[in-house]
Amino acid sequence: MSVGTPSAELRSVPVAPGAIPLLGHALRLWREPLGFLSSLRDNGDLVRVDLGTMPMYVATSAELIHEVTVRQARSFEKGRFFDRLRPLAGNGLANSDGEVHRRHRRLIQPMFHPQRIAAYAEAMGANARALADSWSPGQEVELEQAMAQYAIETLATTLFSTDMGLPAVVAIRENLPVVLKNLLVRAASPKFLDRFPIRSNREFDAAAATLRRVIDEVVAETRGSGGTGHNDLLSVLLAARDDETGDGLSDVEVRDELSTLLFAGAETTAATLSWTFYELSQHPAVEEELVAEVRAVVGDRPVDVEDVPRLESVRRVLDEVIRLHGVTMLMRRTTAPVELGGYLLPAGTEVGFSLYAMHRDPSLYENADRFDPDRWLPERRGAITRQAYIPFGAGNRKCIGDAFVWTEATIALATVLARWRLSPAPGHVPKEVASAVAHADTMPMVVTPRDA
Repeated sequence: MSVGTPSAELRSVPVAPGAIPLLGHALRLWREPLGFLSSLRDNGDLVRVDLGTMPMYVATSAELIHEVTVRQARSFEKGRFFDRLRPLAGNGLANSDGEVHRRHRRLIQPMFHPQRIAAYAEAMGANARALADSWSPGQEVELEQAMAQYAIETLATTLFSTDMGLPAVVAIRENLPVVLKNLLVRAASPKFLDRFPIRSNREFDAAAATLRRVIDEVVAETRGSGGTGHNDLLSVLLAARDDETGDGLSDVEVRDELSTLLFAGAETTAATLSWTFYELSQHPAVEEELVAEVRAVVGDRPVDVEDVPRLESVRRVLDEVIRLHGVTMLMRRTTAPVELGGYLLPAGTEVGFSLYAMHRDPSLYENADRFDPDRWLPERRGAITRQAYIPFGAGNRKCIGDAFVWTEATIALATVLARWRLSPAPGHVPKEVASAVAHADTMPMVVTPRDA
C-alpha cells in the first residue's frame, strides 16, 4: 500500500451520510442507533462517523473487527466509550490497559473458575425460584424490569454475602439502571457537551457517584473486619494475590472491579432473558422443545449447575437471542499507527464497531434478522465462522465472566419455563432500545401456569 500522509489516507475513508454541522452524526446515533450502525456496512468495511467534530472510524466487517480485537489488539487501548464509563468503573478490567489490565485479569480469573461458578449457581437458582414464586396466574408482568431485578439481585448476592453489603445492594438496585440508561448517550455525545449540565450527564454522574461511595464503604468495612473468609466475590477479590508478585488489590482497585462486574453483568443478562421469553412466545414449537428438554434433564428438582451443559436446546436459543440483541457499540483508540482496511490510522484515532450490526450482517448469516436457533445445530454451525460470532468479544479483551452469564441465564430460563408460559400483553410490541446492549423499551407479559 502507498501509505502517504495519515491525513490524506483518512480523507479518503467513506463518510456516513447524514452529518449535520457541529453535531456530526451524533443526532442519528441518539435517535436511531441500531439502524444507523447497521446501515454503515452499506458504505464500506471502514466508515467515518463524526461525533460532533471528533471522527470515529467504524469497522463494519467481521475481518476488520477481528483485526481490532485480536490480530492488532496490542496497538489499541480502550476508547471514548470506556472513558465515559470511568466515573463508574474507574480503572477496572473494562477500562485498564497494558500491564494493569494483565495483572488484574490474572488476579480475577480464579473468581470465574468452574468451582466458583458452581457455588454462585446456588444463589442464581434461589433468586430464579423466588422470581417464579412471586408471580400469580394471569398476572401482567413488566418482564424487562423483572429480569433486570433478577440480574441485579443475583449480582448483589454473589458480590456481597454478609449484612455489610446490604447498603450496596440497595444502591445497586436504585442507581445501576440509571447509569446503564445514560451510558451510550454520553459515549456518542460530542466532546463539547461533556461538561454541560444536561439531564443525562446529571443523572449519570449522581448515580455513579452514589454507587462508588457506597461500594467504597462496604469494601473498607469488610477489609477492616477481616472479612475475607466468605465465598462472595468481594471476599475473593480482597484475598486475591498475584502469583508473580504476591501483591493484592487496593481498596480502590477492588471497588473498580466490583463496579465493572455490575456494569458488565446486569444489563446483558436482563436483556437476554427478556428477549428470550418474548421470542419463545412468538415461536411456540421452539418453546415446547425447550420445556420438554428441561423436564427430561431436570425433572421436578431445582435446576443446578450440572444441568447447564446438558440443556443443549436452551444454549442454542440463548446463542440466537444474543446474536440478535447484542452489544450496541464498542470503541478502541490506536496507540500506534495501524493499517486497517487499506488505510493508515495514526495513533490516537478512535475506532468503533458494533457486534449488534455484525451479528445481523446478511453476508455472514442466512436470513440474518430471523430468529432461528437451529442455525446453531452442529450440522449448520460450521457455516458460521468464529470471527462472525463473538457475543462476549474476542482476544485479550474477551469478557472474563461469560461462563457466569451463561450459567445465570440458563438457570433462570429453565426455572421459569418449567412453571410458567409467558404471552405478550395485548396492545404493545416491544421495540429495541440501544444501551450497552439492545434491550426492550417495555415488555408487558401475562403469565399462565405451564400445566394450565
